[in-house]
Amino acid sequence: MNKTKEIFVTGFALFSMFFGAGNLILPPFLGKNAGEDWYWVSIGFFITAVFIPILGILAHARLQGTLYDFGKKVSPVFSTVYCIIIYAISISLPAPRTASVTHEMAIAPYFRTSSLLTSIIYFLLVFIFAINRTKVLNLLGKILTPFIILILLAIIFIGVFTAPNVISPTTFSTPFVSGLLEGYQTFDAIGAIVVGGILVISMNFKKDTSFEIKKELITKAGFIAGCGLLIIYAGLILNGARFNTTFKTDATRTEVLSILSTQTLGNIGTVFLSVLVSLACFTTAVGIVTGTSDYVKGLFNNSQKVYFITAFLGCLIGVVVGQFDVGYIINIALPVLMFIYPITIALIILNVLPEKYASKNVFKVVVLATFIFSIPDFLQFFVDEKKLSEIQNIIPFSKHNLGWVLPAVLSFILGLLIKNHSFSEKEN
Repeated sequence: MNKTKEIFVTGFALFSMFFGAGNLILPPFLGKNAGEDWYWVSIGFFITAVFIPILGILAHARLQGTLYDFGKKVSPVFSTVYCIIIYAISISLPAPRTASVTHEMAIAPYFRTSSLLTSIIYFLLVFIFAINRTKVLNLLGKILTPFIILILLAIIFIGVFTAPNVISPTTFSTPFVSGLLEGYQTFDAIGAIVVGGILVISMNFKKDTSFEIKKELITKAGFIAGCGLLIIYAGLILNGARFNTTFKTDATRTEVLSILSTQTLGNIGTVFLSVLVSLACFTTAVGIVTGTSDYVKGLFNNSQKVYFITAFLGCLIGVVVGQFDVGYIINIALPVLMFIYPITIALIILNVLPEKYASKNVFKVVVLATFIFSIPDFLQFFVDEKKLSEIQNIIPFSKHNLGWVLPAVLSFILGLLIKNHSFSEKEN
């Protein structure tokens, strides 16, 4: 395979890894609520759902290690705990959400069965595929992704020329921040540091490929994947905004995507999209359960028994959480994401920076500051708002759930100053 072809193949593979079908329900709904301010929402969404994840891939291009390597400069204990938390979140929220999306898009509109039944059958199949590894899923992924992309591009293209001329005003008080925080729900930053590691491992099998060649390949593939995500997300947000007068006020995320596809492609197009999205959801769920089980297995001397137990527990969690509607799962994910996403963003940015700007001390100071100042964003879901208001009034941007940003930047500058001061003293 020549170099250019390999870059594009890897880029499309990365794109399909990011392209969790559950993510498709977020942009149109965001556009619906953004209305005339859809472009501000888009910019915010692009930062956390495209830009930061691609930086995560670029960080992997520099490190060429595993998920563990992202946090090891803080401390080995921190990195181990962080890895466990990431996999625990993945198996408890985005994996069950795929079952919920499947029920709402492909089952509920056509059958009068309960979401619990869907969740049980869905994760029984996930478990069977997870303990019987097969190339069928990889093959399905390669076939499904191009079909879904074609349908989405058709929805976007037709929507641009057939949308009503009237767009309702935004329902967001701060559209940019709303887009930024909705990007958390894609889990793409978390996905970047997980799938990037998988990509590096797969490349390490090619013994004749040098570090620099792999770095170039991963970097360029990351940009290709980012461009793909940017086009799809932008088109869906735009059409969600342009068609927002045709949706019910209380329409859910899955309803907005289904209605948008019906208005552009008709009923047959909607059925086709529902089936493809469901299959893509399934491959995502199997990938998460398999990846998590592999990680836990590695912690226990590659015990196959541990792999089996982890896969079983993961699917059991999937059944319990997956029976709830998508909106509910998104709501319960919010506190968790407010806590882990800022730390993930900080680690991604620090790992992208050149070594001279990201020493171990800088890592420790920045991650500690990010952790401390993201606590109010996490606690707001459990503590009375009045009790937190005094703290939030002191911390800049805290009322927008971004109280960690300025402390992280200042701690980074402080870490650099301390490092430079120590270096100067050694020279003298």
